[in-house]
Amino acid sequence: MRIAVLGGTGLMGKLVVAEAEAAGHDVVIAARSTGVDISTGAGLAGALAGVDAVVDVSDHVTNSAKKAVAFFEAAAQNIAAAENAAGVKHHVVLSIVNCDDPRLKAFGYYQGKAAQERAVSASGIPFTILRSTQWFEFGEKTVSLMGFGPLALVPRMRSKPVAAKTVAKALVQAAEKGPSGRAADLAGPEVLEIPEMTRKILRRRGTRQLLIPVSMPGAGKAMRSGALLPGADSVSAGPTLDEWLGSH
Repeated sequence: MRIAVLGGTGLMGKLVVAEAEAAGHDVVIAARSTGVDISTGAGLAGALAGVDAVVDVSDHVTNSAKKAVAFFEAAAQNIAAAENAAGVKHHVVLSIVNCDDPRLKAFGYYQGKAAQERAVSASGIPFTILRSTQWFEFGEKTVSLMGFGPLALVPRMRSKPVAAKTVAKALVQAAEKGPSGRAADLAGPEVLEIPEMTRKILRRRGTRQLLIPVSMPGAGKAMRSGALLPGADSVSAGPTLDEWLGSH
């Protein structure tokens, strides 16, 4: 199978490319660095020529709802137009567990992902939407974005974090399976407090920073009380945090 990975040079994209190649697929890496800009549609026609399935793990980090929605809607429309022209039969997109939960509406990024899901569903291209919980790598990313020298702010959140590699494997399997609509949510095997998870990761890395748990404005209470947790029909997949740390 020929698979195009949109956002193929990012953290998740690289893992998806590796998993797809290991499974014997012909992979096209599509990103701005390879001449593809999904926000304008530039380069998409060439990247999707002869492609059987598209795995979209592209990203646009912003907490402005207006910017997030505008980006993800425009990108989804550009991608669908190129897929239709190229005869692509399956679009797989990675999303976030509970991104459409009204309790989390204060997070503009979540509104953008929910808008992306709606656009993909309405595109006319057969699709699979796979939502995952936060990744273990989320802790270190948060510290890099909210770190101030020896201090780092980490949001108070309860989640069932999952390894990014586990998500990548599930995305490739979804592409192989064929269009499934909304797939079962994917989560890790343990309910964890994100500040404590992050502290454990940094200790293992030998990083000396004082982590300060903070409540995010707006949806902070919901995040602390379980709004990020998946439903009973979700799929849990390892490794555990300790197993993941042992392999890294």
